[in-house]
Amino acid sequence: MSFFKSVVNFLKPAPPLRPEVARALDRVAEIVDPMLRNVGGFERRLAGPLEHALGYCAGLVDGLPGPIDMDRESFARDPLVHALFATAGDIEQMLGRSQAVRDFVVSPASLESDYFYALFAARRHQKTQLGMSRHGDVIHGDVPQVVVYFADHLLIEPNCQLATLQEAMRARSLESLLMTFREHVDALRLERDGLRADTSVERAHLIVRHGQSPGGDVTVHTRHLKDLEAKLREKAESLMPEQILETLADFLLQPEASFSATSARITVDRLGIVCEESADDANVSTLDFPEIRGRDKRIYMVTLARLHRDEARAAVDIVRDQQHRFMII
Repeated sequence: MSFFKSVVNFLKPAPPLRPEVARALDRVAEIVDPMLRNVGGFERRLAGPLEHALGYCAGLVDGLPGPIDMDRESFARDPLVHALFATAGDIEQMLGRSQAVRDFVVSPASLESDYFYALFAARRHQKTQLGMSRHGDVIHGDVPQVVVYFADHLLIEPNCQLATLQEAMRARSLESLLMTFREHVDALRLERDGLRADTSVERAHLIVRHGQSPGGDVTVHTRHLKDLEAKLREKAESLMPEQILETLADFLLQPEASFSATSARITVDRLGIVCEESADDANVSTLDFPEIRGRDKRIYMVTLARLHRDEARAAVDIVRDQQHRFMII
């Protein structure tokens, strides 16, 4: 390539950002630090890492199973739904207690369709108990058994349009990454403030020591003060907007370190007891589902769910009536 062409290419304006990347840059400034926008090369430095992170988040969302129906019929028919809830009535309780569902069913948007979609999440637990097991014609008692059950059910971003729900979940996934990074920055600021306080205290101690007993004791405190000041300078430099921008760019290129999904596979009977896979037993099912480690470090089973609007509205009325009666009593 000639020198002239090189100069022309260098002077070419950068191609316009995709709308998704432009919105993501706005969220970076809002969530992490508004000062980052003032750093030279803000868009150029983050555009590529954000493209990577957006693609990663899209892959996670697009890989979610479902949507699966969640109602009394699916509780009886679908082994996964049966494992997720102790009783069919627990589905109604989940719907009625969900603030997201309560807000959705009274909004005009809920009238677009008889059904709506939401991201369903729950935490998997297990406990050990003694029970009975059968081996051939022999029944054994007091056999240790592992029971799997799910709790902390959540419904997130209800929407009549599945595509809109998925788009919202992609955005939330990126926001979760940015919130994780902001927590890291906040922790650095706390450390910096603590070092500032320690440095001030040590400096005051040193002034007193100088007046009382100059010598070896003063040397020890002087060395400690220099160590504190060096750590404080290092922490302060890491919190400069330019350095935060560089660290954020590296963080976005490795999103799996903070936000990842794994595949879970368990074989259980209708009571949730873990057992060996059996093709002959209709009461035994092998369940496959993804689990995501959230920003709170807890692991959630996730899937897309489809729910009937009128059933959700009825569930909200039932739970509200139960709560009202409890308040009266």
